[in-house]
Amino acid sequence: MPGPLEGIRVVDLSSMLSGPWAADILGDQGADVVKVEPPGIGDHVRLLPNRSGDLPAMFVNINRSKRSVTLNLKSDDGVAALLRLYETADVVVQNFRPGVVDRLGIGYEDARRVNPRVVYLSISGFGEVGPYAGRRVYDPVVQALSGLTTIQAGSDEARPRLIRTVLPDKLTSVTAAQAVTAALLARERGGEGQHVRVSMLDSVMAFLWASDMGAYTFRDKPMEPEKAASFIDLIYETSTDYMTVSTMRDAEWTAFCRATGREDMIADPRFATAADRDANVNERLEFIQSELHRKPAEEWLELLPEYGVPCAPAMRRRELLDHPQVLASDILLESEHPTAGPLRQTRTAARFEGTVPGPPRGAPLIGQHNAEVLAEAGFSDAEIAALVASGALGDEHTTSGTGAPVAVAAVADSADPTEAAS
Repeated sequence: MPGPLEGIRVVDLSSMLSGPWAADILGDQGADVVKVEPPGIGDHVRLLPNRSGDLPAMFVNINRSKRSVTLNLKSDDGVAALLRLYETADVVVQNFRPGVVDRLGIGYEDARRVNPRVVYLSISGFGEVGPYAGRRVYDPVVQALSGLTTIQAGSDEARPRLIRTVLPDKLTSVTAAQAVTAALLARERGGEGQHVRVSMLDSVMAFLWASDMGAYTFRDKPMEPEKAASFIDLIYETSTDYMTVSTMRDAEWTAFCRATGREDMIADPRFATAADRDANVNERLEFIQSELHRKPAEEWLELLPEYGVPCAPAMRRRELLDHPQVLASDILLESEHPTAGPLRQTRTAARFEGTVPGPPRGAPLIGQHNAEVLAEAGFSDAEIAALVASGALGDEHTTSGTGAPVAVAAVADSADPTEAAS
């Protein structure tokens, strides 16, 4: 597929979210991604609700631009087949719990033995050492352990609160995709592949340290319990709806006072400087709220930008689809999936001028590309048939009278998808 990663082959062993979306990002940027799943079962995400044509929305969104192969990785023949796929790979992605891939014989050393140039990405919840290394992990667990829930709460005294999106999973995906491209660049310069390890805990802590851990950055400074800067949210209520306003700089504070006709507040000693406004944050935000409540959101959203005050409506998800900025940016793509039907998805976020990615391919059905991918790796028709007969390869690639893939019963000893990090 066209894009900056055209010609790169990724073998994706991962399931759930962190690994699959990392591989999806690479696929959207042009890489050929082969998703390896347990026969008859597939990635656990295939079982989730909110479905169309028996494909759930989450699977469709984080596994597009891939082809699916079903291998039983607890059979010798399945492992041998995977190692032949490794020979063709530039990148391997896996998010099994630490130690699982080595026990199966498909870990980094196994990959490196057949392909020294491979970039092997291991995603884990907590890393590969320490008391939590072998534990099962999902996004809320990492949110809690990383301190993210107390940051979301606003203070150390308040009840910890989850962010209502799986931020650690998604952040780990983005971190992992960037790390893979860095390792590929290093390989082009030096000729060797390498093992890249990314944990969800590492990813979130690095993310938080950029702006939320200032009190713990200077080792010689005392550490005090975190107190909330303000108990007032930066989402304000107008006479009709909700919106946000930001007045961080002196010029923006002055502009807001003028836009609201309250020039008297410019010289108010509580708000004269950024430090004053921070020290009196509750009073400042209460003043902003009282002013915004006087008019409809539509009026403020026209007036405030004229004065140079940053602002935006607090959009509901359904409203976002028709917002003029979203429409002008062409962020959303419409396509037709042969099984799931009409889709609305986002384009790849990075926009490449010289190596423009092609439209994303639709998410694959389970085992849809078994014969196709194995034939490309040098398997004969007889070898493929033998793998199916032994249970090492799923037979989902056979078709019914309607041409639709036929799912088979789960192979009892196939790799457990719940072994993966979230």
